[in-house]
Amino acid sequence: MRLDRAEWTRRERIHRERADGLTAAHRARARRGEKHPVEDFLFTYYSYKPALLSRWHPGAGVELADAAREARAGWRWYEPGAYPGALRVDDVGFRRSRVGLLRGIQGLLRSTQGRTPVFGCFGLHEWAMLYRAPERRHALPLRLGSRGTDEVVETHELRCTHFDAFRFFTPDATPRNRNRLARASQSEFEQPGCLHAGMDLYKWAMKAGPLVPGELLLDCFALARDIRVLDMAASPYDLRDWGYEAVAIETSSGKAEYVGRQRDFSDRAQQLRMRLRDVLGTTDQETGAHEGHGDMPRPSAASSSRASATRDAASLSRSSES
Repeated sequence: MRLDRAEWTRRERIHRERADGLTAAHRARARRGEKHPVEDFLFTYYSYKPALLSRWHPGAGVELADAAREARAGWRWYEPGAYPGALRVDDVGFRRSRVGLLRGIQGLLRSTQGRTPVFGCFGLHEWAMLYRAPERRHALPLRLGSRGTDEVVETHELRCTHFDAFRFFTPDATPRNRNRLARASQSEFEQPGCLHAGMDLYKWAMKAGPLVPGELLLDCFALARDIRVLDMAASPYDLRDWGYEAVAIETSSGKAEYVGRQRDFSDRAQQLRMRLRDVLGTTDQETGAHEGHGDMPRPSAASSSRASATRDAASLSRSSES
């Protein structure tokens, strides 16, 4: 595909304006040295600067006409196109430099997408991170106090399926989880109902770099930002001073609200997950098999190969934020 100069500069401008709008409040707070208990997570746990979100890429296989004299000519992973004066993403070079990482991301996306969503966790991971803890993760008041928070954990089953949430559980909460999660088995438990699996699509889109069209990157970020609101609204923290009403998951009505919103986010995430899989395309360098729409595994197939899961998890582990 070839985009003429007027079209790609239009898309670049729209992307930059959208990115600036999504990060404006964070950038203003950063200039003032202010912290935010909900939104900062998107720039600390996911440690990407707003400037990276503002950088538009057309994605692989797209030539930008009359772009050779633009600043992007000096960007890494760009090369001259087939037409004089054109630029394109160095698809082959980027993939060769990140074979293991891209294979791991694609494997995780594929196995997650092929599973039936589970909606019974009620966001209790944030509660498990505080269970019998001498200190809080955030300097915020607790809606139910320390004892009330512990009682919620003790009267519910912990069903977390996301390792990067589970690893922050307190020592007393860890054995209460239905499954004992580990990095090596991450691709065996990740499932599309999980809020954090949906948020992580932003991370995977960032790690796939210029292969991902800018529009898809911002769609992933927007989903992560929306999910983060529910993630913290359903937590033990009292965020009313920050403008967030609690989703009281310790009540029947709160559970119903949480699951309803969780289902909506899962649907959005599944659509973005497929778009990312399409962008990543072939990742199995050993067989050359193409990852298409028709090879979605059933849950049993997704976990049938321990060696494959371990290989994918090792690549993901090296790339995960602490």
